[in-house]
Amino acid sequence: MTMVSIDLLIEGLVFGVLVGCFYAAVSIGLSIAFGLLDVPHIAHASFLVLAAYMTFLLGSFGIDPLLAGALILIPFFFLGAAVYRFYYEAFEKRGTDAGVRGIAFFFGIAFIVQVVLSLVFGLDQQSVSAPYIGSSLALGEMRIPWRLIVALVVAVGLVLSLNLYLSRTFRGRAIRAVAQDPWALKVIGANPVLTKQWAFGLATAATAVGGALLIIVSPVEPSLDRVYIGRTFCVVVLAGLGSMNGTLIAGILLGVMESLVLTAFGASWAPAVAFGLLLLVLGLRPQGLFGR
Repeated sequence: MTMVSIDLLIEGLVFGVLVGCFYAAVSIGLSIAFGLLDVPHIAHASFLVLAAYMTFLLGSFGIDPLLAGALILIPFFFLGAAVYRFYYEAFEKRGTDAGVRGIAFFFGIAFIVQVVLSLVFGLDQQSVSAPYIGSSLALGEMRIPWRLIVALVVAVGLVLSLNLYLSRTFRGRAIRAVAQDPWALKVIGANPVLTKQWAFGLATAATAVGGALLIIVSPVEPSLDRVYIGRTFCVVVLAGLGSMNGTLIAGILLGVMESLVLTAFGASWAPAVAFGLLLLVLGLRPQGLFGR
């Protein structure tokens, strides 16, 4: 192996880790909604794109994208709580066919979000500006974009914060338990429906942060959800449903594999990695790498 190929391999690994942390950040909300709550949240990627456009809108007033992501946290929390409440009353409350009908419900939401964004913002790509977008950190001959370093920091912060919340607080432990034994929650004085509503709001708020990172890392367009729906589900399933630490590690694994495939075989093969991993995990270890 030549020195050039070794350098390319090292660069591919570094960029794979950074992109993988970004994948974890945009998947963490789905890890809660689908992994812990067992809600077929097909619209997750559309909510990501919606958050990216809200970040773009605030950015047009001179607000930093990271600050914009923090500002839309609360509105997205209430959006998620409202969406889950409607889903519960219309589908989950009525019986065992909630899964199939729920998929159709969230698919409809995804379609509506895409159409509304197309009508309001058009089909052209949109981007934001900030001092860390477009600049790089020089490490020898390697140039690492600051926007990916920001994604790494945010991803680690999200994972640590959610882990602490889910493991150290009463409501967090209730969220972990609600999908397993909702009736046991009533014994300890927790309402399963309100717990899931709160958790889905939390998941959507985390998605708002992921959406802000999405437009920081690359320009967005209304149909971008089709690119990320496979990647986010791959990360969540690979991690093991509901595993926060696993989501970070699975995101890094996907990012590294995509980067290595990109380096070795070219860009046309990289998008197939997520679906290939998803099929492999579902066939060999359905509970994921960190599932029980």
